[in-house]
Amino acid sequence: MHIAFVLGTRPEIIKLSSLISACIRDGVRYTLIHTNQHYAAAMDRLFFEELGLPRAHFNLGVGSGPAGLQLARMMMGIEPVLQEVKPDCVIVQGDTNSALAGGLAASKACIPVGHVEAGLRSFDRSMPEETNRVLLDHLSSFWFCPSPLQVELLAREGIEGPNVLITGNTGNDATLLHARAAAERSVIHERLGLQHDNYLLLTCHRPSNTDDPAHFAQLMQAVQCLAEEQQRQVVFSVHPRLDQRHWKVLQGMSRIRTIDPVGYLDMLALLQGAALVLTDSGGLQEEACVLQRRCLILRPNTERPESLETGGARLVSHVGANSLVEAAQALFKTQVTWKNPFGDGNAHRQILDALMGQLNVEAALRPGALPRPVVS
Repeated sequence: MHIAFVLGTRPEIIKLSSLISACIRDGVRYTLIHTNQHYAAAMDRLFFEELGLPRAHFNLGVGSGPAGLQLARMMMGIEPVLQEVKPDCVIVQGDTNSALAGGLAASKACIPVGHVEAGLRSFDRSMPEETNRVLLDHLSSFWFCPSPLQVELLAREGIEGPNVLITGNTGNDATLLHARAAAERSVIHERLGLQHDNYLLLTCHRPSNTDDPAHFAQLMQAVQCLAEEQQRQVVFSVHPRLDQRHWKVLQGMSRIRTIDPVGYLDMLALLQGAALVLTDSGGLQEEACVLQRRCLILRPNTERPESLETGGARLVSHVGANSLVEAAQALFKTQVTWKNPFGDGNAHRQILDALMGQLNVEAALRPGALPRPVVS
C-alpha cells in the first residue's frame, strides 16, 4: 500500500498529522505533497516540528493568488508527482483549494481519492469552501465522515455504500493528543501576561468578514463592545490576509490586542485559557468544543452543527453594536452538555485500517463502484 497525502495549509497539517504518524508507525509507504498554499516557511516548520512530522517529500511553492490560477498551478505540480510515485490512493482533507486540486489530479489519473472530513455541508454556496467540499465528495472513492450526520447528507446526494464510513474527525485526534502538551509546554500566557479565563480569543479570516472594510469595522466595534461589557481584553490572532485597511480600523480599539499567528501548541493553550472564543474558523470552532470552551461563531451558518447541539456554541448571523453582547449573554445562560461529538480520538486508526484491510482500493474504480448521482 502506498498512500499520497496532498495538503497545503496549516489546518490540513494538523488534521492529517495523526494519519501520517500512523503510516510511519505501521511502516506504510507514503508520500507527502505540500502545495504551500499558505506559504510561511518558518510557521510551517514550527507546525511540522510540534506535530512530530518529517518534512514533505515535495514542496510545490504555489503560494496565494486567484483561485483559478492557484488550482491550475497546484494541479500542474501534483500531476507529475503522482505519475512519478504511482500511489495506490490519494488522501485529501477538508475543503481547501489544495484538497480540491489533489482530488482532481488523482481522479483524472484514475487514482482512488479518500476524503477525510467528508460530507460536511454549510449549504452556503457563497463560500468557496462549500463548492470545494461538494466537488471533492463527488469525485472521491472513500468518504471518512466525522459523524452520522455527514453519512445522511452524502446519501441525499446519491453517495452511499460500504466505502462511506463514520470515523470521527482527525482534527479531534490532534486536539486530544496535544492538549496536555500545550498546557505543559506553552508559555504563551506568561509571554503575553494573560490569566486564565480573563480574556477573549478572536480569530477572523473569512472573506465574508474581511473583504468589506465597513463590515469588518462593524464587527470589530461589536467585539470592542463585548470586551467592555465583559471587562476583559481580546486577544486577536491576526490572519496574514488582513491589510492596512483592517489595521486602520483596529487602531481605535483599545480592548483588542493583536498578536502575530502562533504555533499549534500556543493556539491550543490560548483556547484552553479563554473565557470565550470568537471565530469564523470551522477548525477552531471544533477545537473549542473539544476543549469545552464556549464559542461565538461569527457566521450565519456552520458545516459543524454538532458543536451547536452541545449548547456550547452559538451562531451570530447579524453583527450590530450589541449583537455580540446579547449572543454572549444568551450563550452563558445556556446549559452545556460537554460531550465530545467528534469521535474518540482514533479517527486516524479507523481510516488507516479501512484503507489497509476493510476496503479494497483496487475495487474502488471497477465499473459501477463509484456512486451515481440520484436523478429525480
